[in-house]
Formats: sequence, C-alpha cells, structure tokens
Amino acid sequence: MSQLIEIRPQPTQEIFLSSPADICILGGGAGGGKSFAILVDPLRHVENKDFGGVIFRRTSPQITNEGGLWDESAKLYPALGGEIKTTGRDWRFPSGSSMSFAHLQHEKNVYDWQGSQIPFIGFDELAHFTEKQFFYMLSRNRSTCGVRPYIRATCNPAPDTWLAKLLDWWIDEKGYPIKERAGAIRYFCRVEGVLHWADTKAELAEKFPQLASKNPNHFCKSLSFVPSTIFDNPILMQKDEGYLANLLALPLVEREQLLDGCWKARLTAGKFFNRGWFKIFSGEPTGGELCRFWDFAATEKKLAGDDPDYSASVLMRRVKDGDFFRYIIEDSFQIQAAPADVERIFHQTKELDVARARASRASYRLRWEIEPGSAAIRENHRLIAACAPLDAKGVHSREDKLTRARGFAIQAEHGFVSIMPRPWADDLLAHLHAQPDAAHDDLLDACSGSFNELSGKRSLKAY
Repeated sequence: MSQLIEIRPQPTQEIFLSSPADICILGGGAGGGKSFAILVDPLRHVENKDFGGVIFRRTSPQITNEGGLWDESAKLYPALGGEIKTTGRDWRFPSGSSMSFAHLQHEKNVYDWQGSQIPFIGFDELAHFTEKQFFYMLSRNRSTCGVRPYIRATCNPAPDTWLAKLLDWWIDEKGYPIKERAGAIRYFCRVEGVLHWADTKAELAEKFPQLASKNPNHFCKSLSFVPSTIFDNPILMQKDEGYLANLLALPLVEREQLLDGCWKARLTAGKFFNRGWFKIFSGEPTGGELCRFWDFAATEKKLAGDDPDYSASVLMRRVKDGDFFRYIIEDSFQIQAAPADVERIFHQTKELDVARARASRASYRLRWEIEPGSAAIRENHRLIAACAPLDAKGVHSREDKLTRARGFAIQAEHGFVSIMPRPWADDLLAHLHAQPDAAHDDLLDACSGSFNELSGKRSLKAY
C-alpha cells in the first residue's frame, strides 16, 4: 500500500500559490518560506507530459549551496516520482514533464534561451537579476501545453533597485508592505519604454485603445506582490528556534530588511554605526588583551587641496565580563604624512603600547593591513623583523570594508563597546557615525581590524 504524502502550504504561501496573476512575487524578510513556495508551485502541473519549467538563480553556486534550491527540491520532487536526469540540474517526472534549475550570471546568458517555450519561469531572489534579464525572459514565458504561462519569483528587500520601483505601489512611505494591498493584482503595459499601471485591464485599455485593439486579451500583464517574513513561517520557527535569534543579531539595517521586511532601510549615516551606541568607560582598564591595528595610507598629503587617505591607528582592549567579552577603544588617531614620518610614529606608538600593556597587565599584539602587491608583502616582512620580539604581523583583507566591520557594528549596537573619554573620542565617534557616507573610512578599518583580531573573526587572515 503506497504512503500518502501531504504537502500543505502555510497561509501566506497559499496566497502566493493561488494567485491568478501572470507574475506573482513573494518576499520581504528572510525565513518566510519563499523557496519552498516557488519549488512547490509547478508541481501542480507535473502530470501534464508537455509541461516544463525553469527556476533561475543569478549564479550557479547559489543553486547548489548547502540547503539551497537543489537540496530542497530533492526533498520534494521524488515524492511525485521525480528523478534526476543524468545531465545538468534537471528533474524528470513519470508523465514526461520536467523542471530545471539554471543560472543567468551575465546579462548575455538570457540569449541562451532564445527560441525556448517555458510555461513556468521562476526567479529565486529576483533582486539579484537585472531588469533586462527579467523582462527578456518574460518573452520566453509561453506555452502550448495547455498551462497558461506564468512567472513566480521570490525576493528580499532591495532598496534603490528596479525591483523596488516595480513594487512601489505595494510599499508604504516608510518601506513596509501595505497590508491591505498584499496579494492585490495590478496591470501594466509598456509604451515607449515606460511602464504604465492601472487597477484593471479595462482601465489600461481605455488609456491605450490602439494597443488594446491589437490583442484585447493579452496586451498587458498582471502582477501581484505577497509580503512575507519569518513570522509567516511558524513551521520554521518550530524546527529551528535559533533562526529568529540569528536575525535579531544582524546589524541594524540588515535586521530592518531581513527581519522586518523594510524596503527603504539603507546604510546611511547613523545606521551602520551610531555614536549613541558607544558607552564611555570610566576609570583605567586592566587585564585582558590589547591590539593595535594600523591601516597605512599609500599617499602623503602634499597640497592644500589634496585629500588622500589617512594612515589610521586604533588600540582596542578585550576584557572578560561574566559570560561576555567587552571591547574598550583606548587610543585612536589618523595622520596624512610622508612614509618616513608615519614609520617614526608607528615605532613610537608601539613603545608606548608596550609600556601600557605591562602597566595594565594585558597581553599585546600589533597588526596592520597588507595591501595587494609584492611590494606590500616585502614591506610586511621588513616590519615584522623591525618589531621583534613582539607578536606583530600583517593581515590580508579578504572582504569589503563594510563586511569586515559587521561584527564590530553588532557588538557596538548591543552595548559591548566602550570608548575612553579622551580628546580624540569625539572625532572617532563622528567618523563612525558618518559611515558609509563619509569621505574616508580609514579609522573604521582600523577599528574593525582591531576588533576582528581580538574576537578571532577570520575575515582578516594572518599572513
């Protein structure tokens, strides 16, 4: 006796799956059940031998990442008799229908699909694709198998993108989905390169009678947006109780986007770092670990109008406080000077740091960022020799500046970073508060470098 397998959507997924719109987009926060919904949607047609569908990710690795689309399809599709074809990332069902997974890494990849007839097209994380890719593939969305061609997509909030503009009607002025419009359908057509919208097909036909007269039933497309967050996915919250905590631990802007589903949360001054997050440390810190990090500039300031990068340096201490670690910024400065002057200050500062470490019973390490190129590697070896016998070495940066600073930002927002009440403190707080809009980010690099070294974060790999 065969086992009955029931696949049942949750309420928000059901709104998405039952939408009659030509294009329906499910999205907002992370963990809202988007991938499951887009994988399940085409299964209603797999008994049609002529049916076929494709789900796209922007890059090929995104398809096969651990726990990604391909892994999830392997949990669902065999239940309906799906078998993996010997070539590619394709499923074949007993009727002869098929589902494929593909990438569109480059804009030109859309032309690989010229001449195709694809009844079902899915885009997982639609904001990763370009507007040109999306609308070109719309031209491949056609069918002779009896299934009305349709497109389904998922997304996370992506401010200032073509997708945010496309979904503007469903989003309020603060960036949050308008509840009353969730799942509502609107109609659009493109006239002279511009999308025109209406609440009904008849309204569009009245605006553009010549266009409508050519094909009254199919001169426009319908689109719907269904917002979702982790709170629309109670099954995930039951199975993985820690996932909500993961979202709550994100930096402010990412938390607003991926937890709250806000489409207008941006990295602006005061949001990546806020000076109000930093506590003022009273007294003199003792014990723990000290790390001085340098971000050297490549060019000195020569003319009054010049504004090259600074050589920036930050000294930070990590101390144990019960079950937590706390971080204290004890020194900070930046200079625009000739290389010889910078090196002289480097060694003077090093000697002062060693004395501070001994007096406060702390371990001490000295780090600097290695810029790309063989000359920088030779300079790194020279500095290591000059700093003997200290724990001193350079580190390569493996990520962009804001990614490297994420951990530091999270700890600061939650009150685990303090700053000494020194004359330089206000300048440093103003610098951090202004990121990422500030003209320079050298002190930010020095802060995140010290923090990552002390916390053991491996975004900066030791050379």
